[in-house]
Amino acid sequence: MARRLLVPLDGSPPSQEALRYALETFPDATIVLVHVLTPIDGNVGPDGLLSDPAGVIDSQRARAEELFDEAEATAGDDRAVERELLAGRPATEIVECAAERDTDQIVMGSHGRDGAARLLLGSVSETVVRRSPVPVTVVR
Repeated sequence: MARRLLVPLDGSPPSQEALRYALETFPDATIVLVHVLTPIDGNVGPDGLLSDPAGVIDSQRARAEELFDEAEATAGDDRAVERELLAGRPATEIVECAAERDTDQIVMGSHGRDGAARLLLGSVSETVVRRSPVPVTVVR
């Protein structure tokens, strides 16, 4: 049975290293690329749908597509790759996606792209490790 690996992408060097690690260590696995849009509370309407008057989410969505394209190019044409674009709290969305997409393992970077995440020493990866229903490999 082929393995399914969930690899969250945020554009940070650790997330790029996590992708490389997943591709090299599990050459036959299907890679499920995940990017989580992080809307501010004002972008969520009363119906629970995202509104985007300032174009912030559109910009994040465009960046996500770039990250997916780059990751697929890194993986090569012969590799099974899927894309999953989510919105919400990154750790929560990653854990839920791992459960819903029937993945065998999460391979993720040790910390995110912005300075605040570095100060918190990888709070997203720490939360994912604690809550994940599947094994998690954290790559630096």
